[in-house]
Amino acid sequence: MMNIRIKRVYEEPNGEDGTRILVDRLWPRGLTKEKAKVDLWLKDIAPSTELRKWFAHDPAKWAEFRSRYREELKRNKKQVSLLKQEAGKGTVTLVYGANDQQHNEAVILQSLLTAK
Repeated sequence: MMNIRIKRVYEEPNGEDGTRILVDRLWPRGLTKEKAKVDLWLKDIAPSTELRKWFAHDPAKWAEFRSRYREELKRNKKQVSLLKQEAGKGTVTLVYGANDQQHNEAVILQSLLTAK
């Protein structure tokens, strides 16, 4: 059973995080590498720039965003398998920069990884 957590990159890192994987295309504003404590940055697993700009963190577009992003992930097997590999090694925390904790790519990646 994979242990996949999600957390805003701005929250304080702790020992329970395991491997911290940044799943945003852009580095989080105002954060140093030391403070972010990111072990792996999978920027290519993030939603495409076009998709990200279209979504613009609008909860009304969430269902459509989720299905479009899942389509992108199907064409992005290399990054997805990299993520699965890391998750197979132990606890992983997917970190993201968005303010919205319910509507972001980490939520989708977590459900993808934990789906049976």
